[in-house]
Amino acid sequence: MPRHAPRAQRLDAQSLLAIAHPLRMRLLGALREHGPATASHLAERLGESSGATSYHLRQLAVFGFVEDDPDRGTGRERWWRSAYDSTLIDDTSEMLDHADPRVRGALHLYQQEVAAHHALEQASFLGSFHEWPAQWREASDLSDFTLQLTARQAQELVERLHAVIAEYRAAVQDTEETQPVRVHLHAFPRPPEPLG
Repeated sequence: MPRHAPRAQRLDAQSLLAIAHPLRMRLLGALREHGPATASHLAERLGESSGATSYHLRQLAVFGFVEDDPDRGTGRERWWRSAYDSTLIDDTSEMLDHADPRVRGALHLYQQEVAAHHALEQASFLGSFHEWPAQWREASDLSDFTLQLTARQAQELVERLHAVIAEYRAAVQDTEETQPVRVHLHAFPRPPEPLG
C-alpha cells in the first residue's frame, strides 16, 4: 500500500520556540517513527516521567505538532500522534537574524539537537551492523564528499537530493522486503584550510 504524501510543518519564530526543547523533539520523533502512543508509553520508551511527557505533549499540541488520535484511546487514555511527517525552516537567516535572542537561541538548540540525534542513529546502526543481513549491510552508506561550489550550486544540490528522496518516498510500498531506511543529509560550507 503506498504511503501518503508527506506533510511538512514550516516553522516560524513562535513554533520554533515551542519545538526547540530536547524532550519535545524526542517525543515528536518517537511519534513519527513508532506511531501513535500515550504519554505513559512515551515516558517508558524515552526513560522520562509520564508527568513530563504529558506536559510536553500538551505544549506540542498547542502549536499543532501533535494531535489526538481519533482511532485510539478511551475516556481514560489519551493517544497522541504526530500531525506532520516533518518540520522544516524555510529561511534560517530570518531566524538567525531575528530581533528576539530567544529565537536565535532556539534555532541553535534545534539544529544541535537534530545533529546529535543523527549521530546517535548512525552510532546505533553501526553498533548493530553485524546483525543485519549482508544485503542490508551492502545497501548502507557512510561517506562524505567535499565539493567546490557556489552557494547557489550548493542550494541546487540539496534541492535535487531532496527531489530524489521524494521520488523514492512516493514509489515505495510496504512489503515484507522493505525496512525503514534513514537518510541523513548534511551539507555545509567549510572555510578553506590555511596553507603551511
